[in-house]
Amino acid sequence: MNKLSVEDCRLIKLPQSGDRQGSITAINNEIEIPFKIKRVFFLYDIPGGASRGAHAHIECHQFLVATSGSFEVLLDDGYDQRIVQLNKPNVGLHIPPGIWASENNFSSGAICLVMASNVYEELDYIRDYSKYINYVK
Repeated sequence: MNKLSVEDCRLIKLPQSGDRQGSITAINNEIEIPFKIKRVFFLYDIPGGASRGAHAHIECHQFLVATSGSFEVLLDDGYDQRIVQLNKPNVGLHIPPGIWASENNFSSGAICLVMASNVYEELDYIRDYSKYINYVK
């Protein structure tokens, strides 16, 4: 495994155009985000202040966008941690494989859009933090 750090997770500003009638942000495969999208899902109806995630992927890249409301993402590489606030629908967070991520402190009504490089495969998930630490060290 290539050792990645929380600094390899980066915020990406997405193109936005708009006028007084509203705004639009388009995401094109492998242009705005650094991987080919194979799966899209979103999290919603999350109680205010609740948490989601708390896992790492072995191969899957993810790109998270707060399409409505806000939440924090706790990033952990087994050595360092970093918290990123997502609260704009035209800014997303790229999380490469090998990084433990937990989405926390959802505002009421928040929606998290997730684009992933792989289809769902349970074997790609590390859901136990102690196993994750063994994996990265």
